[in-house]
Amino acid sequence: MKNTDNKKKITSKQVVAMVGVILLILMYIITLVVAIVDTSSSGKYFGLCLACTFVIPIIIFLYSWMYGRATGKKIPGDPDMDEE
Repeated sequence: MKNTDNKKKITSKQVVAMVGVILLILMYIITLVVAIVDTSSSGKYFGLCLACTFVIPIIIFLYSWMYGRATGKKIPGDPDMDEE
């Protein structure tokens, strides 16, 4: 029998992306719970959630871009990526 390891190595970019997705989902759940409970700070939580909806993906992209620059790997969306 052949010993085939089909396990893929998890990269740091995948870990950062999953952490970002989990953070966004948790923020939406917290915002929903606070809105249902109807506290006086629900507007602040909504504003925070709305801001992080834009900020977290930008931070993930910047991390990927910086990682690509540091390692010399090309990433999708890099403006200096050569067309071949």
